[in-house]
Amino acid sequence: MSIIVGSSLKNSWKLIARRLTSNRNISSVTIAGLPSYVRVVEVGPRDGLQNEKKIVPTAAKVEFVNRLSECGFSQIEVTSFVSPKWVPQMADQAELMSKIMKHNGVVYSALTPNMKGFQTAIAAGTQEVAVFGAASETFSRKNTNCSIEEGLQRAHDILLAAKEANVRVRGYISCTVGCPYEGNVDPVRVAQIAKTLYDMGCYEISLADTIGVATPGAIKKMLAEVVKLVPADKLGIHCHDTYGQAIANIFAALQMGVTAVDSSVAGLGGCPYAKGASGNVSTEDVVYLLHGLGIKTGINIDKVISTGHFISDVLQRSTQSKVGQAKAKSNL
Repeated sequence: MSIIVGSSLKNSWKLIARRLTSNRNISSVTIAGLPSYVRVVEVGPRDGLQNEKKIVPTAAKVEFVNRLSECGFSQIEVTSFVSPKWVPQMADQAELMSKIMKHNGVVYSALTPNMKGFQTAIAAGTQEVAVFGAASETFSRKNTNCSIEEGLQRAHDILLAAKEANVRVRGYISCTVGCPYEGNVDPVRVAQIAKTLYDMGCYEISLADTIGVATPGAIKKMLAEVVKLVPADKLGIHCHDTYGQAIANIFAALQMGVTAVDSSVAGLGGCPYAKGASGNVSTEDVVYLLHGLGIKTGINIDKVISTGHFISDVLQRSTQSKVGQAKAKSNL
């Protein structure tokens, strides 16, 4: 048996990494019980940037979204039509939506927390909107200044208007596992809220571990209740990586039948209402996982990594993606 040393060893690892990250070498056979295709929803421009204290120039945001459009995503959440008073980073919402290059086959969506936001989003040419609620009463009041019930009523009003405008609506539920104020969240409550949003007309419900405290066991316990009321193929998973469990949690969700995953390039984002909560799971890491499992995404991981470095340079900090860091360090 030959022994590889020095530069030969490094070159061998480069070759292995290229093969692992190349779409051309992905096995067409997935692991039993896992989906053959997963839709990755890129939320970096909205959820990733919304809490940045330093305002990101509109031109940089436009370039960011345009680069993402070249990566192969079928859905990009571009912005949030909220009051600039509460979220200054999203003040350029309409301008941003009008300036990005819209590609065929890519849905450009936006978050709309109320009817005014929905009307402004539609006027700006938004193709799809998202509404949200929370599974924690305290979090709902601190995040949106309304109760869970009031939040669902706002969503209902938007869904009625969206139906008239022939606009699809995606639903979000925050704090589906843990809340920074109330602790553990009852999975039955999550299931009931998910069913309410689904019955209202949301085509998909994204279940968020907003503060990143979930474990695979907790994710499975929560989903076991939700799938009793909402089909698994109508659910998405939205993980934050505070405790380093996001990738494992996503794998658990895939095992439960979920086929849509929210993520943010470079691991951008965080929860302003949960001290210490880190950003979204990085898209680079998610795509690396999915491709390694033989699951198709339609996404070019090299372009995603490059885009992650681009936005990290704009923000003047390093990418939080483990895959992005490894690529930069080893030039694999």
